Amino acid sequence: MDFKDYYATLGVAKTASDKEIKQAYRKLARKFHPDVNPGDKAAESRFKEINEANEVLGDAEKRRKYDELGANWRMYEQAPPGAGFPGGGGWTVNMGGPEGYRSVTPEEMEEMLGGGGAFSEFFRTFFGGGAAEPNPRRGGRTGRTARRRAGRDVEQDVQLTLEEAFAGATLRLAVKRDGHARTVDVRIPAGVKDGSRVRIPGEGEPGHGGGPAGDLFLRVHITPHPRFERKGQDVYVRVPVPLTTAVLGGEAAVPTPGGRELRLKVPEATQNGQVFRLRGQGMPTPGKPDASGDLYATVDVRTPTTLTPESRRHYEALAKLEGH
Repeated sequence: MDFKDYYATLGVAKTASDKEIKQAYRKLARKFHPDVNPGDKAAESRFKEINEANEVLGDAEKRRKYDELGANWRMYEQAPPGAGFPGGGGWTVNMGGPEGYRSVTPEEMEEMLGGGGAFSEFFRTFFGGGAAEPNPRRGGRTGRTARRRAGRDVEQDVQLTLEEAFAGATLRLAVKRDGHARTVDVRIPAGVKDGSRVRIPGEGEPGHGGGPAGDLFLRVHITPHPRFERKGQDVYVRVPVPLTTAVLGGEAAVPTPGGRELRLKVPEATQNGQVFRLRGQGMPTPGKPDASGDLYATVDVRTPTTLTPESRRHYEALAKLEGH
């Protein structure tokens, strides 16, 4: 039975904090999740290893026992079959509490073992592996009960238009867990950013031993818009303005991500590329109903594509007036 270096499995140092272990686990679990790698046996095996490592290092008591075990592993590995650690009497195991290390009988050792093909022999030997297993020597179960354990979190990608992100959206998603499909209605808050994660409590994988279900996290991707450009909660748009309006002044129509049309007052002698700021007309801020970004309108002066004889006379008169 090989020693399992759970720290190496998660790619963290032995001094890693609980937060660092959790972050490493989530990053690797997303990468090797079976839903992301359908039919990939290597990824499936890696996913099991990652979860096994998190099962130990993510639990303070298991991590303590694991760290103690590491210093004594070579003695265990080199002992004759059935001899346990030096001192005889079967296996020598850290029982925790004031007892510390003591010898246990094969029957007691069986009580410590668990089933569950999702875990390695190493894990099952020292930490158990799930529900009680049948004991052929006793004609019944070992008496070891399953530990309550929350289900794993699940991550899923969703695609939104900029308009949906502006107004918020209710999505009906098909979620498949344990071979059963169900629909879930999810509300995406207004103003959500590209790359944001929206948490749906209790819609992840089911728990074990009566533990709570995990959470569903939606990774939001916003489709690029042909007209609007978003930067944070601010939105940028180019507004076509006729040459005569730019020269003489007037009004121009400014579209918004919400579908409304605003009237922009254009001063006379407005230059091409000039930017006007419309306060509070950008994207809403999630969780702050009274806060929004700004809308920046960039003037795009449009020159005529054709000239009538009359309009040409006027432009020639203007050129003459300007001394050209």
